Amino acid sequence: MPEQPPYLRIADELRQRIAEHVWEPGNRLPSRAQIGQEYGVGENVVRRAQELLISQGVLEGRAGSGTYVAEPRQRVRVVRSTAREQPDGSPFRVDMKAMGKQGDWESSTDAKVPAPAEIAARLGIAEGDLCVRTTYEFLADGRPVQLSTSWEPYDLTAGTLVVLPEGGPHAGAGVVNRMAAIGITVSHAVEQPEPRQATAEEASLLGIQKAAFVTHIRRTYYSDQGRPVETADIVVPVAHCEIVYEIPINR
Repeated sequence: MPEQPPYLRIADELRQRIAEHVWEPGNRLPSRAQIGQEYGVGENVVRRAQELLISQGVLEGRAGSGTYVAEPRQRVRVVRSTAREQPDGSPFRVDMKAMGKQGDWESSTDAKVPAPAEIAARLGIAEGDLCVRTTYEFLADGRPVQLSTSWEPYDLTAGTLVVLPEGGPHAGAGVVNRMAAIGITVSHAVEQPEPRQATAEEASLLGIQKAAFVTHIRRTYYSDQGRPVETADIVVPVAHCEIVYEIPINR
């Protein structure tokens, strides 16, 4: 059986100390040099071990201060289901309320943004065609738990009351309800989740360590005519959220 990499062994040792209450939540860990000397490994090994535990929510790094034992934090459940679209409310807010949390989001929209190649392919349009791009930061009790960047073909909603997803009388109604308001029926969505490490920008926005693990979901909504009407990149931090898929069964 292959020998366990040194950083995983150190991560197990640190985790054990926390489990045995040698270090309590909020306690600052000794320096990497001190830990490395104690276990007979280099500082880089300790750094990798700590980064792993930070990505798992066991530790937290504070810029210019050091590494600390993380305070217990309930993982937020993020439910994915097109059946949860509601005419009078947000599924995200409903989920947060069920957990005793206040759900909200901040957004920023840019109209007439040229579509990058990947986004154009997902929307079935030409590279450079204009889109409406909206970035979201979803919050639970004021703490960021999810990021999303949405793209919609500009020619689909131009001149209508729903051209701005978070503006006008249908602000915040969601893709399905907004499209219905202009006579487009959204029939289904396709989601492709995959794990990866957070970028520096994502880590900063989500309050997690750079390169911590996230789930990246590529989602595309389709009309009943088969046309893609919106595509989004959704980023969820693994340490703070669990993703649950709700699958409706038609009888």
